[in-house]
Amino acid sequence: MKSDVPYLTKSAIEQEAALLLAEFARDQRPLLAPPVPIDEIIELHLKLSFEIRDLRTLFGFGDVHGAIWFRDKLIAVDEQLDPDRHPAKRGRYHFTLAHETGHWRLHRHLYLRRADQPNLFSDEDAKPNYVCRSSDAKVPVEFQADQFAAYLLMPRDLVTQAWQDWRGNLEPIVLDDLKANRDQILAAEMRRRGGFRADEDDMALEHCSRPLAENCQVSAKAMRIRLEDLGLLLRKRECSLFA
Repeated sequence: MKSDVPYLTKSAIEQEAALLLAEFARDQRPLLAPPVPIDEIIELHLKLSFEIRDLRTLFGFGDVHGAIWFRDKLIAVDEQLDPDRHPAKRGRYHFTLAHETGHWRLHRHLYLRRADQPNLFSDEDAKPNYVCRSSDAKVPVEFQADQFAAYLLMPRDLVTQAWQDWRGNLEPIVLDDLKANRDQILAAEMRRRGGFRADEDDMALEHCSRPLAENCQVSAKAMRIRLEDLGLLLRKRECSLFA
């Protein structure tokens, strides 16, 4: 796996994700509401195959989520994310599929020209150029694929409309707005997480993200990050010259 990919702005990545959605809408069916059908995008539009496999055993990594073989047009997701066996991981499963789709759209041209790229079916143990692990999240190539996945599964227009349908307006939620119910919110989040405690501000904002996360079939964390990016969740109230 290589990390020396060309720099891409977030805007450029979002435009590429929007282009893929537009292609799907043109060739298959319009996308009028979430969730984004990532499996149909992969199979019907991109003509790729995907399967669930025991990637942890295949590659010997404990934190592997997915992999992609460009020449074979194959995406694989680790069996620990199988939503039929682990319904709570459906959001991570969808994000992994979208992440690998990001590699296909953003990076395949960098790898297909390499003569030494392994072929899955010529050697069952051949490792792909891309094995995506949680520990690689800050590697540039993985960061780009994560950004693409967020923009693909949570496109600006669909999320904004879903927020307006839910809230009745486009006013953001600010952490200060949650002070009165903060203890109850954190307790509810702790129960959902089986007692696991994260950053309390993150937990509070992820609690607010859950309705849209369920709508888009992504994790509350992914939705929280996207809503912050869109300015619909704020950690501090924005100052106004007229306040």
